[in-house]
Amino acid sequence: MRRFVIGQAKNLIDQSRRRQLHHHKNLSFVSLIPPFSAPSDSSSRHLSSSSSSDMSASDSSSSLPVTLDTINPKVIKCEYAVRGEIVNIAQKLQEDLKTNKDAYPFDEIIYCNIGNPQSLGQQPITFFREVLALCSYTALLDESATHGLFSSDSIERAWKILDQIPGRATGAYSHSQGIKGLRDAIADGIEARDGFPADPNDIFMTDGASPGVHMMMQLLITSEKDGILCPIPQYPLYSASIALHGGTLVPYYLDEASGWGLEISELKKQLEDARSKGITVRALAVINPGNPTGQVLSEENQRDVVNFCKQEGLVLLADEVYQENVYVPDKKFHSFKKVARSMGYGEKDLALVSFQSVSKGYYGECGKRGGYMEVTGFTSDVREQIYKMASVNLCSNISGQILASLIMSPPKPGDDSYESYIAEKDGILSSLARRAKTLEEALNKLEGVTCNRAEGAMYLFPCLHLPQKAIAAAEAEKTAPDNFYCKRLLKATGIVVVPGSGFRQVPGTWHFRCTILPQEDKIPAIVDRLTAFHQSFMDEFRD
Repeated sequence: MRRFVIGQAKNLIDQSRRRQLHHHKNLSFVSLIPPFSAPSDSSSRHLSSSSSSDMSASDSSSSLPVTLDTINPKVIKCEYAVRGEIVNIAQKLQEDLKTNKDAYPFDEIIYCNIGNPQSLGQQPITFFREVLALCSYTALLDESATHGLFSSDSIERAWKILDQIPGRATGAYSHSQGIKGLRDAIADGIEARDGFPADPNDIFMTDGASPGVHMMMQLLITSEKDGILCPIPQYPLYSASIALHGGTLVPYYLDEASGWGLEISELKKQLEDARSKGITVRALAVINPGNPTGQVLSEENQRDVVNFCKQEGLVLLADEVYQENVYVPDKKFHSFKKVARSMGYGEKDLALVSFQSVSKGYYGECGKRGGYMEVTGFTSDVREQIYKMASVNLCSNISGQILASLIMSPPKPGDDSYESYIAEKDGILSSLARRAKTLEEALNKLEGVTCNRAEGAMYLFPCLHLPQKAIAAAEAEKTAPDNFYCKRLLKATGIVVVPGSGFRQVPGTWHFRCTILPQEDKIPAIVDRLTAFHQSFMDEFRD
């Protein structure tokens, strides 16, 4: 793997800056601007926090124009458990640990609540970051020493990308759907993956997958009488987005006993029930591989889903952001578009929106906020409305657009970076598979816990069979039993997981979602902490 040598890079940047200053030497007033220095006054450094305190003190003032009674009630209705109460407690504990380390039975907070790989130590893919660096600071491309620091194909790819951007201006707005050349690369990648053509004009680039989901909800939902079929358990983005846009979530329950299976009979039952209540069901959301449940759909199951949407006139919303995260040899990812085209369904037969993101997979570039949706099966006049919605946001960020193109067009055999790229990719995915297996086995050894295998994605979703005393204790605290368990786990071990009630679940069942993302050398300690806590918890509340 190539390493960016910091000293040499600094010299390159300094040389480039000196040349730029030489070309602008007549602008001598630049030298009059004093260098920036951070304020030394501690009160200045903490201005934002003191402002927050001042605001909190005035929350009760009735003279303020904005109160909970006057804001949009849809905002209050929406919830997002992945960053909810448990995480807020964890952040306070993390702050307190800095000054009161001896007050807790742990020395760090381990965030297993969210699919945020690089925050837990996963390294970015070198080729992707080299291209991004060269596109972001183009002066490096003019330096001869750059060829000794960057791979030849990353330099070539950076030039290719920059040539597709007007003025090579990566800090400028782009076309509202995204830079055309980058959409071309994504379409080529989709075609290579699926074996069926893809049109770059069907690609709408977004800041991660979430804005695409919001855009589709905004397009499809006109009132609370419009419903979206969503899997339960579900990723809270869907329930939150449906609530924000004033629609109705129509639940369909995945079958935990069959490895979180998606049953067509359940879809039909929930669809008929919703229609009997006067709800017009507009779309079916499917997350494959599953979040929080980690299952990978079989191709046969996907064909059944496609036929169901075709017969019932539903838009198929295919959340495929974990398409690279498959860990078991008997399962393989197939895109819903590939399945639909292989069944002979074309543009006029099925409305399908597929979502992809740079945040997941083996790349884990969550903070770069890149992604896209591929929109097929919509009439031209509706497409114009989708484009108008995209235009309101001007464009997605350019770094995210570049990364989205790179994940769909990585190095190929024979490229300078190919061997290091494959080694990094395979190393990450094989490690994730081992971590998933280790945690799955550990969870299934716990008293009263059952856990399906993690076939894909980044999570395990074990079921907690809690003693009645624990359920009663939770009720006394006016909280859900799984939330009660997760808070106790956090305060005893520093491990942050998300209660299953935040994802919705079959009534009367309790779960939590745990990521498989902590670095592999930390997994044994997590297992030890979790095992000791669970034994203590069960002993305390045993019936």
